[in-house]
Amino acid sequence: MQTKITNLLDDHNVPYTLLPHSEPVFTIKTAAAQRGVVAEEMVKSLLLREKTGQQRYVMACVLGHDQLDPKAVRATLGEASWRRLAFASGQEITAVTGFVQGAVAPLCLPDNVPVIFDAAIARCRLVNISSGDPMAGLELQPQALIRLANARLAPIAAGEHR
Repeated sequence: MQTKITNLLDDHNVPYTLLPHSEPVFTIKTAAAQRGVVAEEMVKSLLLREKTGQQRYVMACVLGHDQLDPKAVRATLGEASWRRLAFASGQEITAVTGFVQGAVAPLCLPDNVPVIFDAAIARCRLVNISSGDPMAGLELQPQALIRLANARLAPIAAGEHR
């Protein structure tokens, strides 16, 4: 299976393991079960948008068992001009990322979409992301993912920034 995500990884000589699913998956729990991995190494890629103002977007990623704190994401952006953040709709996700909701990866995004990873992702031995296709996931080293996503690391999981 080839996707724009696997093509990017191949182009950068990043080793990964393709983990096919027996059916399309759209949730962390189902994807982890299909891949035979624990939710703690799954990366949830969540697209947020400004509620008002410029309607900019940001990709925020946490481990599968964690919840995202949008206020921590906004604080990490460090710009007073960023307004309150809300989760993007399914239509917005597809329009901005090119992926369907539930098969989003933090790679191959438009240049104007910053990417922020929860700091816990960097401490994993391996992580799992969507291939961009609901029929497969990818397992790779977190350092390669962080580098290719040009991600900032910050404590953005709920309860971590206090």
